[in-house]
Amino acid sequence: MKLIARWLLLACALVLLTQWDIGLSVRSFGAALIAAFVIGLLNAVVRPLLVILTLPVTLMTLGLFLFVINALTFQMASGLLEGFQVSGFGGALLGSILYSIWGLVIDLALERVFSRGGAPRA
Repeated sequence: MKLIARWLLLACALVLLTQWDIGLSVRSFGAALIAAFVIGLLNAVVRPLLVILTLPVTLMTLGLFLFVINALTFQMASGLLEGFQVSGFGGALLGSILYSIWGLVIDLALERVFSRGGAPRA
């Protein structure tokens, strides 16, 4: 149940990001659901490989290159889907940062909701 709630909320966050005019567009909520799923898959499968392959650059930039990797996976999702478009690297970078922040907020909220059998912690 928590996974489905997270997926739906991340799709909502993606739709919200398109309203901020940062270079993202989503055709419909269904396309946002698919985009959130594909972004999650890319973050689970492709991102770790990119992190390992670019480890020297990441170390030289003190971890700042991880923002570039996030933007590349965001743009990769845009290239795989027709209903989700990113207008350039700047839009992908800003979109991936804001999407990650929303993801953290969603994870924290869901952790509180689903901890101890659904009762919020005090």
